[in-house]
Amino acid sequence: MEKSRRKFIRNAALLTVAGAGLRLVGTQAFADSPQDDSGFLFKLPALPYGAAALEPYIDTQTMEIHHGKHHKAYVDNLNKALKGSGLTSDSLEDLMKNISKYSVAIRNNGGGHYNHSLFWKLMKPAGGGNPDGQIAEAINNSFGSFKIMQEQFNAAATTRFGSGWAWLIADKGKLTITSTPNQDNPLMDIAEVKGTPLLALDVWEHAYYLKYQNKRADYVNAFWNVVNWEHVNSLLKAVK
Repeated sequence: MEKSRRKFIRNAALLTVAGAGLRLVGTQAFADSPQDDSGFLFKLPALPYGAAALEPYIDTQTMEIHHGKHHKAYVDNLNKALKGSGLTSDSLEDLMKNISKYSVAIRNNGGGHYNHSLFWKLMKPAGGGNPDGQIAEAINNSFGSFKIMQEQFNAAATTRFGSGWAWLIADKGKLTITSTPNQDNPLMDIAEVKGTPLLALDVWEHAYYLKYQNKRADYVNAFWNVVNWEHVNSLLKAVK
């Protein structure tokens, strides 16, 4: 049964459905974006490293599909949802902070775009290790030690039911661990626990299933080998 499930997800993730401009990615069909997207508000950012750069912790095929298919679909569908909304100039961060004013489609796809844009930058080749600088001090002040923070973050990631994200956030001078469902994030005005995201981990199955199958905990542990602590520090320094 498990072998069949792995085979289905692998094949479905790569399958292209002819006709009507639709591609099947995972178990969702996403419309191809028009050739000329110059009128779109948001663009798919390039990965800050090659798709194979995070091997062996995150495999090449997952990165290619995750960025080139899933993230691209969020951007394309966000821009479609924004047409006719009257929104023309808000930043992605401002959109998140006022997400309750907009449709479910804008919430889901806007969150997907924001979350993934941040996620790619929070990883790097030869990353990981213990944090240093301002973030190390803040972690010790808020949790007592990096080990305790790591354990709480792992718990948030592994116990998030279904699809979602785990977060390390800053709020009012304190760091907190939280998780959100689907493509929500702590920057949204509808979030149960609000704050500025510093570290994020995608725990949707499409982020890890090709390599780790149902072993989410193994994927979570592997993540610590690619964390970009320099970028986490830059995000913390920008918190007001």
